[in-house]
Amino acid sequence: MVELEIFSKIIGFVLGLLIVFVVCKIFFKPLKFILKLFLNSFIGVLLLYVINLFSKFTNFFIGINPVTAIILGLLGIPGLILIVILKLLI
Repeated sequence: MVELEIFSKIIGFVLGLLIVFVVCKIFFKPLKFILKLFLNSFIGVLLLYVINLFSKFTNFFIGINPVTAIILGLLGIPGLILIVILKLLI
């Protein structure tokens, strides 16, 4: 009887660990995407700010607004290159 209690506790512990693992896997994947999005946005806006610092000398200014932040967040540095090319063409 004591062996059955120990076995059931071990099974319960293993199932509990499995549930925690699955829940963490489900919740951390979107969190990783969101953190990557914020990191890309931050780096892109920082580079855009540096470009705008030199706008006095180059007469080339790109506004920092929600649309540019979304593009920079999704695409990162290639998004910044895309915005610069679009600004040069328009």
